[in-house]
Amino acid sequence: MSAAMIKSLLLALLLGIQLSGCASVSTLNAAQPGAPIVYSGTRLDWYALQGGCCAKDHFGADAPRYPAVDLPASALLDTLLLPLSVLTVLGVGFQATGGF
Repeated sequence: MSAAMIKSLLLALLLGIQLSGCASVSTLNAAQPGAPIVYSGTRLDWYALQGGCCAKDHFGADAPRYPAVDLPASALLDTLLLPLSVLTVLGVGFQATGGF
């Protein structure tokens, strides 16, 4: 195997692990009334890093096992989803809801 192929496989593995426990994905699927929407995954990670309890009550999702590892990926995903989050909070013709 070439070095480039090994790097690609490691990146794919890391992304798969991140998305399975990603705080942003978890909070978007939570559909918890009153839970934060803007930067929700980043805020959940930060909350867990600060030793917050009862994340499920505040965010509608459990904190990831390794919030420090998840924080950069959640910040990136939350930034990409920021326009949709802001529209949802403002109620401007776009209503995003969590859950499947």
